[in-house]
Amino acid sequence: MAATTHTVTNQPPPLVGYDVFTGDAALTEGVARYVADVRLDEVREELSTLGQAAGSAHARQWGEQANAHPPVLRTHDRYGHRIDEVEFHPAWHRLLGHAVTAGLTGAWSRPDGHVRRTAGFLVWTQAEAGHGCPVSMTHAAVPTLRAEPELAAEWEPLLTSRVYEQELRPVAQKGGALAGMAMTEKQGGSDLRALTTRAEPLAAPGEYVLTGHKWFCSAPMSDAFLVLARAPGGLTCFLLPRVLPDGSRNAFRIQRLKDKLGNRSNASAEVEFDGESWARRVGEEGRGVATLIEMVAATRLDCVTASAAVMRQAVAQAVHHSAHREAFGDRLIDKPLMRNVLADLALESEAATTLALRLAAAYDSGTEQDRHFLRLAVPAAKYWVTKRCTPMVTEALECLGGNGYVEESGLPRLLREAPLNSIWEGSGNVQALDVLRALRREPEALNAFLTEIGTARGADHRLDRAIRGMLTELADLEGIEARARRLTERMALVLQGALLVRHAPPEVADAFCAARLGGDGGAAFGTLPHTLDLASVVARARPVADD
Repeated sequence: MAATTHTVTNQPPPLVGYDVFTGDAALTEGVARYVADVRLDEVREELSTLGQAAGSAHARQWGEQANAHPPVLRTHDRYGHRIDEVEFHPAWHRLLGHAVTAGLTGAWSRPDGHVRRTAGFLVWTQAEAGHGCPVSMTHAAVPTLRAEPELAAEWEPLLTSRVYEQELRPVAQKGGALAGMAMTEKQGGSDLRALTTRAEPLAAPGEYVLTGHKWFCSAPMSDAFLVLARAPGGLTCFLLPRVLPDGSRNAFRIQRLKDKLGNRSNASAEVEFDGESWARRVGEEGRGVATLIEMVAATRLDCVTASAAVMRQAVAQAVHHSAHREAFGDRLIDKPLMRNVLADLALESEAATTLALRLAAAYDSGTEQDRHFLRLAVPAAKYWVTKRCTPMVTEALECLGGNGYVEESGLPRLLREAPLNSIWEGSGNVQALDVLRALRREPEALNAFLTEIGTARGADHRLDRAIRGMLTELADLEGIEARARRLTERMALVLQGALLVRHAPPEVADAFCAARLGGDGGAAFGTLPHTLDLASVVARARPVADD
């Protein structure tokens, strides 16, 4: 009897064994654009090493294992002692450890730190997105802790360390540490004015005990948490360590882990502070939101970057599949309609990557102009890029047909991950309203934003027309709250268009401006004008492994 009934053919090989960094033209060109020449070779080598790891069969397997075996809450040990620990699969620790040793928690003090970290975060997130949460929280905690120099001196070297130590013990005994965050509560969500967690001062200066409940706590296995609580002087930021200096456990009760749509490898928890939860104040009493503002901006940039990473991996998988799969006599990638779809997806991915790198470069520049630019550009980018991620990944999955709907392809995991970054760190309405707040209160932010897009005026008539339309809408801010989403979308699209016109190949900029700014594109992906150079756009998006 024959061992098989058929020969397996026309199946694309797995997209593994390639360099995720060097295989991404938009990313490599962006890094070269912003990194100083004297450091460029060093940064390229660093990112290529990370890219090879991200594209390896090992990293793909780690991602699959970490999501197949979600974290488990252990409230008590075998003797009945309360421990409140989260147990992860070893693959999770390999992923997180690799991120830490690659320097993805430290950007604030090294040259070109944010560009190289943003690029690295975009690369390594493509291996697995869930573990990016503690990486992001740890990175973003640094500027907040600097509001309290004594705390910063103690914690910053550990948070930016390249040493990963998963065990909970006093930080004085550790070579590296992770930070989480606990802000929102059941009754308020994003409305922090409704917060009820109380902070009562102790005799020692800057020390408090907390009482209350947090509905969402990010990365509950971390060494310390930034917590917002109501002190006698108003909403205040605190640092709450998991282990006290004497080695005993702080009162940090994990009530349960959230059963989430995606992001399954990562733990998100509900936690309770019982009146004996010891914490140290960060910044002044009553200035909690202001103290946290830089952390919020940094994590919002990571939301943009993580969405760009999910987009890029979805495009890479779709293009790779289409380059190897044949249908009706030709490769899918050579079919005009499939080429249109792939080109449209590639435009969205490149626009997201280009915008994320520009924001990172603005952080690195440190100029007053770029600081004002970030005030508007970050919430606008966070709103739009994260919103575009889900429909884009859905279309990329469809490029694989039924194969894309099967877990083994990896696309279902990307699709479940896609909505996350639009929700975390303030959902769409929060971002749009933040854009309005900046427009009303900080005229320097609008001036900086207009200066940024003004550098591209005259280069494309569709971009110029879109800028004029945006300015017309900006001229009347009365009653604009109901239009805030539309305005924010326009601002993000104009900014992406301006960046692509300045930096992308002509075929990419032309297609983007035609479809996104000129109205010559439909509501679905794959509706680009057929007269564009779509083959070049697709070829640019193709992973190097396909060569």
